Amino acid sequence: MIRSILLALDDTKGAVAARDLAIGLARRTGAALTAAAVLDVPHARDAHEAVPPGGGAFKERRDAARAARLETEADLALAACVGAAGETPVTPLRLTEAPDAALLLAGTSHDLIVIGRDSTLGLETAPDGLAPVIGALLQDGARPLLVVPPAPPRVEGGVLVAYDGSVGAQRALQLFTLLGLGEGMAARVVSVDPAEPTAALLAEQGAAYLRRHGMAAEAVGVAGSHPLDILLAEAAAMPARLLVMGAYDHSGLRLLFTGSATEKLLLGASCPVFVAH
Repeated sequence: MIRSILLALDDTKGAVAARDLAIGLARRTGAALTAAAVLDVPHARDAHEAVPPGGGAFKERRDAARAARLETEADLALAACVGAAGETPVTPLRLTEAPDAALLLAGTSHDLIVIGRDSTLGLETAPDGLAPVIGALLQDGARPLLVVPPAPPRVEGGVLVAYDGSVGAQRALQLFTLLGLGEGMAARVVSVDPAEPTAALLAEQGAAYLRRHGMAAEAVGVAGSHPLDILLAEAAAMPARLLVMGAYDHSGLRLLFTGSATEKLLLGASCPVFVAH
């Protein structure tokens, strides 16, 4: 069962939705909730930036203004989180390093990292709607992520599990189950393979695991060669309350976690995505 949640805070729509989802999850499971505001001091005060002659004073004023703005934004985000949580305890945390390093380190003492899909932590930007830090957390972090789109979380609906039998898929399914994130929800396990019998067998394997842990699980095997499109369509049709994915290694689904395919999945999903590497 989940015991600790790390929430990445800022004022983007995705981060606000992630905040509300994390508070609800902490309230439901009793997990300790830590709300982290990233101040990104290394970029606010870039010591390696080239400064033209006579520009030192300007840079100093600009850096001080940046730092002050980040402090103000952190104060507002933390206060809003505490207010939204009400009686649910929240531990505020200020992280001074750049987002990648700060969240990777803070994540080591938590079970799950919850982050808005469009979060612009510190001085980062997300022009395409996907937080740059998510890639680093997926590739270099040891904790699963819950990536939340900029929309209010659904309070009803089932869980869609993408499963191909690979080590990554098994790990994601196990972590999701043992953390208790699907408690009280029905699940649909979808496997995609060019051969329908293979897809059906894999889906049943994943569903059987969930059933052993007391979850109602339906197995759906789909014959096809475009798993990403099939999964996004299935998530929209349910509609899914949560999508569970692993870092796939041995089938076409591995393409979901390489380059632009990862971005397409996270940007295309209308529900939060649980991702384990």
